[in-house]
Parts: sequence; C-alpha cells; structure tokens
Amino acid sequence: MSDSVAVLKTLIVDDEKLARRGLRIRLEDIEGVEVIGECANGHEALAAIAEHTPDLIFLDIQMPGMSGFDVVENLQQDNMPMIIFVTAFDEYAVEAFEVRAVDYMLKPIDSDRLEAAVQRALSRSEQAESVTDKQRLLDLVISITGKSETSVAQLMKEQDGSKSYPDRIAIKDGGETTLVPTVDIEWVDAAGDYMCVHAKGLTHIMRVTMKDLESQLDPTIFQRVHRSTIVNLDRVERVCSHMNGEFHLILTNGSTIKMSRSYKEKVKHFF
Repeated sequence: MSDSVAVLKTLIVDDEKLARRGLRIRLEDIEGVEVIGECANGHEALAAIAEHTPDLIFLDIQMPGMSGFDVVENLQQDNMPMIIFVTAFDEYAVEAFEVRAVDYMLKPIDSDRLEAAVQRALSRSEQAESVTDKQRLLDLVISITGKSETSVAQLMKEQDGSKSYPDRIAIKDGGETTLVPTVDIEWVDAAGDYMCVHAKGLTHIMRVTMKDLESQLDPTIFQRVHRSTIVNLDRVERVCSHMNGEFHLILTNGSTIKMSRSYKEKVKHFF
C-alpha cells in the first residue's frame, strides 16, 4: 500500500454473515481501507465504535432490533465516523448524494460503485471536512427518507433549543427519488392519499399524509391556509379578500391559492 494514501479504519455492520464476508473480501482489494472489525447488529456496532473509533462504517439500514438509523442516533458526536449506508431494499434509495453524505449503496454492491464510495470517503478525510457533525448527518437521513414526524423526532436531536428542518424533501416516483429543496416549494395541496408538491413549475406526487409532510416543513415559512393546502409564505405576493369572507393568496408565480376563513388568524401576522 502506498505511503501517500491515507488508511481509513473501517467497520462493517450487517446482520448477514455472508454479506459481511463478501464486503470484507472486496474491500481488501481497495487501497486506503483497513477493515478492523465486523458487527452483526447495532448493539455490537456501538460497542465496537466506542472501542476502536473507526474512521468509516459500512452500515446496513434494516437490521433486527436496532436499525442503521438507530445506530446513528445513539452515537456520540465526538466519535461519529463517516457513514456509508448499505441496504438490500430500495425504499430509501437515491441515485446520488450531495457532498454532505459519504454514500448510499444498494445490494448487491457493484465493484466500481464500492471503490468510488471509498475514494469519496478518502477525499473527505483528506479535506478534513466537518463530516463528524451529527446533526448534519441526521438532517441528511431525514431528507433522504422523508420519514414521519415520529421517526424524525427519534432521529433528530435538538440544537440550541430549537428544532431543525431538512432543507430537502425526498419524493419517490417508481424507482427514482427526487430531492426537492424546500426553498423551491411554492405550495402543496392534497389529492386523496397523495400530496402534490409544486416547485419551480413542476408538480411532484408524494404518498404521505398532510400531517407528516407539514412536520417536515419549517412553520415560520410554510403554513396551512386550507384544510388541504400548505403555502410557502415567502412566495405570497398579495392577498385578495372576497365578499364571503374568504381570501385568495396570489403567489409570485401568478398562482392563486384559496385560504379558508378558519386559517386567516393563523397566518395574518406573516403578512
């Protein structure tokens, strides 16, 4: 191994023995990685992390008892390693990450994909970026999974006494997941069991309840103005009143949103 290449102390966490063995064998052929241990569950992983302080973890998401997300939640900030999520299921899958995460891979793992993930981790380590910050990782997990309010509460720690909100919403369509920046969302309306998220002239269909989606959006920016409508208040250009006591919100893109009388008091202080 070349002296010029940093070596990442690496831990493999997966409840399947064959999966751990296969990943270890393939990692042995990649420069810059030293596998220091394997764990079969989340509890073993927490103990190993505390003992060995690895630089990198290949972390399975769906494990019995304690999921990969639960492992992240229980890590202390001062020993948070870089994480590469690995899963056999595609319900959380995304095709690409932004640089805040190391990586996310679906089983079976492609060899070139694995090497690229390791190189990304090496680059991150060499650049000494702040990837050990727990809240940034948890924000990323929330953005990727679009988890419910209850799950988010379990994953997210409070910072400075106030709740943080993801800067992207994950919207799955078939085998693809689109990460929509919340700042681009103009309004959301319900259509049966689905939410229609309107952003930058596009409409994204999301299977989620209004309550769960609302819990992911900063209430200082997004407010319910109707039983089935959430609006980005930063996109409201003017308010028009009607004789029946209702209001219409005119957005910067020209869209008109109906606001129910029952929501008038809730949002008027934002205008």
